Amino acid sequence: MLILSLTYIAPLEKADEQMNAHMEWVKKGYDDGLFIASGRKVPRTGGLILARGERAAMDAFCATDPFVVHGIAQYDITEVAFTTVAPGAEILKA
Repeated sequence: MLILSLTYIAPLEKADEQMNAHMEWVKKGYDDGLFIASGRKVPRTGGLILARGERAAMDAFCATDPFVVHGIAQYDITEVAFTTVAPGAEILKA
């Protein structure tokens, strides 16, 4: 399991300008079977994505996010091996 923590490094106005393109990128992550869950941080300083796949491939995929391409945000990726999950959340152990 990979936890992708996105942090804005540019003003929110710049993020808003690229939000549609970023959301298309997010949709591709779901369509490709990479993403399990995603959403904004509160307060709005970036976002989090729960993902699966190989770390090197995810690094490469994150580099194509329009937020990264346009210098709006950066990713910190943490790999975790969940050993215990609540009933119904078994996908997190993948």
